Amino acid sequence: MSMQDQSLGQLARRIPGATKIFHDYDLDFCCGGSHTLRDAAHAKGLDAAAIEARLQALQAEAPAEGHDWSEVPAEELIGFILARFHERHREQLPELIRLARRVEEVHGERPECPVGLADHLSVMLQELLSHMQKEEQVLFPMLSRGMGAMASAPITVMRMEHDDHGAALQRLSDLTHDITLPRAACNTWRALYLGLRTFREDLMEHIHLENNVLFENAARPASPAH
Repeated sequence: MSMQDQSLGQLARRIPGATKIFHDYDLDFCCGGSHTLRDAAHAKGLDAAAIEARLQALQAEAPAEGHDWSEVPAEELIGFILARFHERHREQLPELIRLARRVEEVHGERPECPVGLADHLSVMLQELLSHMQKEEQVLFPMLSRGMGAMASAPITVMRMEHDDHGAALQRLSDLTHDITLPRAACNTWRALYLGLRTFREDLMEHIHLENNVLFENAARPASPAH
């Protein structure tokens, strides 16, 4: 099967480094991971063949590099998600909110100022905190104990909330003109947008690992005991 006919989620799961390429083209591989590369590229007016060529080159250059999370136990992947993303988001958002409020207070008269960003980030923080708490207290313990077959209902809820997070990221992008710094931006504004880009990449990677790896693996039938 051509790479163009594979889903973004499949490609992100199978080719280490593919997510960086998808970020370059603003392709949603987390919430929109079920779309094929061909369809996703067409929707944005992109050349799917050019993207495929970059993915093929990446695969040829480093076929053994990166971490293939699809083959590790759920407990190990969950541990990584908790340390790399859950704790990180809890650190990132309060500081981003502080920076956003400062930028709005000082530069609110400028037309390119992201007015409303601090409030939007505050809502995102509350929604993420609630979401992560449900995962930590309910879903992750079930998956760690191999109860994936019984977790379809909470997984469905988490996927829906991931879609909401994706919509919130789009709103973040709209407020900041795709996180594009204006001319003569102050250091606080620069720090804010640098942090926003990192946060966006982290949250997309976080959702990808859960939607396309952890939850997909949980849905697989258990291997028969030997």
